[in-house]
Amino acid sequence: MRKKIVAGNWKMNLSIADGVNLVNEVISKLPSLPEQAHVIFCCPFTHLDRVSSSVNNTGNHQVHLGAQNCNDKASGAFTGEISIAMLKETGVDSVIVGHSERRQLFGEDHDFLKRKTDALVAAGMHVLFCCGEPLAVRESNKQNDYVANQLSESLFHLSAEEMMASITIAYEPIWAIGTGVTASTEQAQEMHAHIRSLLAHQFGEEIAQKISILYGGSCNAANAAELFACKDVDGGLIGGAALKSETFLPIIEAMC
Repeated sequence: MRKKIVAGNWKMNLSIADGVNLVNEVISKLPSLPEQAHVIFCCPFTHLDRVSSSVNNTGNHQVHLGAQNCNDKASGAFTGEISIAMLKETGVDSVIVGHSERRQLFGEDHDFLKRKTDALVAAGMHVLFCCGEPLAVRESNKQNDYVANQLSESLFHLSAEEMMASITIAYEPIWAIGTGVTASTEQAQEMHAHIRSLLAHQFGEEIAQKISILYGGSCNAANAAELFACKDVDGGLIGGAALKSETFLPIIEAMC
C-alpha cells in the first residue's frame, strides 16, 4: 500500500516561536493516523533545530521533519547554502527538491536537481520531488510532455529500488500555487495518472503503484478530501494552509 503524506511547506514564513507553537498544536491534536499515513513539517533552516525537538518528543514515527532545500555538495565555499549532512544533524529526513519557486526564482535546472536528488538518495534521505507546468503550457495543452521532461531529466536515471525507497513526487500546477485557483479533481487525477503511467513505463507497473504522488496547488481544508479521494492522489504538499493548525489539521484528517 502506498504511503499517504501531507507535507507542510512553510516557505519563508513564521518566526521560530510561532513555528514551534504550530508544530506543538498540530501534534497535540493529531487524529489517529492510519499506519501508512505520514505528516512532514518543512521548515526554514533557522527553525529546524527547535522544531526537531518537538517532533522527536512525540515518539511518533509518522511525524517527520523536512527541509525546503539543500546543496548537492558535501561542503565547501558555498556562501548561504546548506549541506545534507547539516540537515541530517538537526533531525531532517525529508527534503523538497525542484519546487517551482526554486526553478523559477533561483534558476535551478534539471541537472542541478538531478545532482541534489542523487546526493540525497546516497545519504538515505527522503526526496519530495516537485514537478508541474506554468499556465502558458497548460493553455497550450502541452502539460503532459512538460512534466514528463521534468521527471525524465532529473529522476529517471535512478534505479527502481532507489525510486521506491527514496522518492515521493509532488505535482504542483504552477498556475494554482498561491493563487487561490485549484486544479479540478478531474485535472488533478488526470495528471497524477499520467505521472504514474510514466513511472510504470520507466520502472514497471509494480514499482509505479508503490510510489506516492502528492498534489501541491492551493490544497486546503475545503477541497482536500475530494482531492485525496482521487485514485492516484496520495496526499498533498501544502503551502499557505500549513501555516495555521486550524487550517492544516483538517487537511491531515482528510487523508485518514
